[in-house]
Amino acid sequence: MAQGMSGAATAVKKPFYKQLYVQVLFAIVLGGLLGWLSPELAKNDWIKALGDGFVKLIKMAIAPIIFCTVVSGISHIQDAKKVGRVGVKALVYFEIISTFALVIGLLVGNIVEPGHGFAGKPDANAVASFAKQAGEMKSIDFVMNIIPDTMVGAFAKGDILQVLFFSILFGFALMALGERGHTLRQTVDDVAHAMFGVIAIIMKAAPIGAFGAMAYTIGRFGPQALGNLLGLIATFYVTALLFVVIVLGTVARLAGFSIFKFIAYIKDELLIVLGTSSSESALPQLMEKLERLGCSKSVVGLVVPTGYSFNLDGTNIYMTLATLFIAQALGVHLTMGEQFVILGVAMLTSKGASGITGAGFITLAATLAAIRPELVPGMAIVLGIDKFMSECRALTNLTGNGVAAVVVSWWEGELDRTKLNAGLNRTVDPSDVETAVTTG
Repeated sequence: MAQGMSGAATAVKKPFYKQLYVQVLFAIVLGGLLGWLSPELAKNDWIKALGDGFVKLIKMAIAPIIFCTVVSGISHIQDAKKVGRVGVKALVYFEIISTFALVIGLLVGNIVEPGHGFAGKPDANAVASFAKQAGEMKSIDFVMNIIPDTMVGAFAKGDILQVLFFSILFGFALMALGERGHTLRQTVDDVAHAMFGVIAIIMKAAPIGAFGAMAYTIGRFGPQALGNLLGLIATFYVTALLFVVIVLGTVARLAGFSIFKFIAYIKDELLIVLGTSSSESALPQLMEKLERLGCSKSVVGLVVPTGYSFNLDGTNIYMTLATLFIAQALGVHLTMGEQFVILGVAMLTSKGASGITGAGFITLAATLAAIRPELVPGMAIVLGIDKFMSECRALTNLTGNGVAAVVVSWWEGELDRTKLNAGLNRTVDPSDVETAVTTG
């Protein structure tokens, strides 16, 4: 314990200029100043290449990460068999709430139109080939194109829908192997960790990418572009807040507790998430607190870890909202049919995105690449402000998973109401280990 506290103290003493958050903030400011004071220099191809290069680095890692996270998520569903119907109920709950999050993101994006009036237009040369392909592709071609010619071909071309299709098949096949597939599942998990390590290395270049993206955006589109970007941040935060208060609040009320009291109960974990931008950083503490709150130990052990792959409410809101923002900013019209496809694809690409800072940006790239590839370059527009939205994504994800554990425990009849009321009404200290008698 002392060792852990010492490690935390060491982390606090880390020089501020070495923190990625601070570096990105400085890069955004410097990029904005360059774009404002010297627009001609900011529009230089090499400045533009800084942002585009970072996006390409992210795209490079998308296919293997999507494969590993989807396969791992599906193949580990076999753990749900240990608690039977609990796993099924949890997955049903996750998909229903995730769909609400995606739909809310689409509705707000269409109503508010945060990207409307953005001075940018899609680069004709960059978009021409994509537009031509989109115009020539019929519905049947779109469906058939989901099936790759070869397994390797899906990864070689970087076609996300093809990678998703193969990943789903492989995940279910691995799940069916049961214990015989343990070694292979472990290997997939190890590869996933290695790929997230690659992303961690790539993220060190985020300040450079943010500088180039912001400088080019302001230099080409003018300072008024900042208004759109600030509007997107505000829209996203308000949308996430409405989702927590209305959707999760309604679910919590049906289960017999207050969402506001619950948020107050997990405020320490929320602060940890706020500092790291990753909801996984508070996973152990959240699980312990949920057990103290009266949730069944077996339910918490299944619902919370599974929720980190299947219940990413904040990431879902972000992806649909950011996709519409980029489309509106570039003047690309998305039909209702394409927006419904976004729902389906985002439901898959968001899986496994909760455990690493900035992963929402990666899943956004996967969604855009699958729906309208010509929108992928537009990610450079939101790169500079992604950090601000990453905080909100992680906070919403954590809150959603905590509520899920309480609701599923209640659904199963394994929620201790005495502990729940004591914890939420602060009649006991939630940090008191004496209250940590588990149920179930």
